[in-house]
Amino acid sequence: MSAAAWLVFGGNQSFFQALLSFVTVLVVACPCALGLATPTAIMVGVGKAAEKGILIRDAETLERADQVDVVVLDKTGTITEGKPKVTALNWNKALNDNDISIFSGVLLTAETQSEHPLAAAITDFLVLKEASAQTVSGFESITGAGISVQYQQQTYWVGKPDWVIEMAGLISVETANNSTQTSAETLIYFARKQELLAALTIADEIRADAAKTVSRLKKAGKEVWMLTGDAAATANFIAAKAGIEKVISGVSPSGKAQHIKALQQQGKVVAMAGDGINDAEALATADVSVAMGLGSDIAMETARITLVSSNFALLPEVFNLSKQTIRTIKQNLFWAFIYNVIMIPVAAGVLIPVWGIHLNPMFAGAAMALSSVSVVANSLLIKWRN
Repeated sequence: MSAAAWLVFGGNQSFFQALLSFVTVLVVACPCALGLATPTAIMVGVGKAAEKGILIRDAETLERADQVDVVVLDKTGTITEGKPKVTALNWNKALNDNDISIFSGVLLTAETQSEHPLAAAITDFLVLKEASAQTVSGFESITGAGISVQYQQQTYWVGKPDWVIEMAGLISVETANNSTQTSAETLIYFARKQELLAALTIADEIRADAAKTVSRLKKAGKEVWMLTGDAAATANFIAAKAGIEKVISGVSPSGKAQHIKALQQQGKVVAMAGDGINDAEALATADVSVAMGLGSDIAMETARITLVSSNFALLPEVFNLSKQTIRTIKQNLFWAFIYNVIMIPVAAGVLIPVWGIHLNPMFAGAAMALSSVSVVANSLLIKWRN
């Protein structure tokens, strides 16, 4: 268009000016800067995240994290250390030493087959007690409830008290429920048909940086929730220490996903952080999913972001990096666009009739290269801003 305008209105020098403007506009209008604006910022943002121990699978997730309104946290292995320990094992007083030895072996073998975070704690405890494994069959894991196995044609259940009571048809649970459970501990029942065999209490220490991390999330404008399958007393105790006011306890894995959907229906963008098999459905439902690197394989496969060392304190950095990356992309696009808005008319020769200034194609090439370099340099600043 600029060449045509010069050919029509350029007078004696019309052909020369038409050719000059054609070449100069062609050079200046190269969309390199616009093309580099987004990918360079994302590349640097993802790279910086990796340096910090945050693995982000795709650019869309990094961009989406900046829009998060609500952060939903699992308790075990996320807010807590994820290193539970059995603090007490109380056997039914009616059992003799031989019974306890056999049932310890059944419990050991059953828990060895489970992937639940608490299973490892029970296994380690029984190994220290020198329990001898028994041969069991029919292992079944009920997500969010417990496990069951068959031993000598009888079914044994281990898991949440309410679930075990229901499955075993227990009428009275006082016989074995003499544990000194505190609000910071989780209670587990072990039973067979109409007989409670043992009650275990398991404690998992809250992370030292949990309260500080939650505070950082709140300061960043995030609404923080804690969803857990644990009892209300345990959930409320941990939430209070972490500074979380919004807590839902005793929730099943599907219940976690349903709660996230409810938040999304309110128009909120939800991030979910968890580490266990119980969190997989919720992670898949969330807009942004974060898994702890030392958690279960299914959680890491489902999540789009992984905190490699399970460092909970890195969670706010996910949103910080996303915010900086999006801001850098906008800056890059702005400057690349402004460059084209200013330079294309100059290259077309609009200043020649006024001041006799025209842009040499060599300078146009240099300006084009400089715009691309400036976009890349601005993207690299993400590394220094962090």
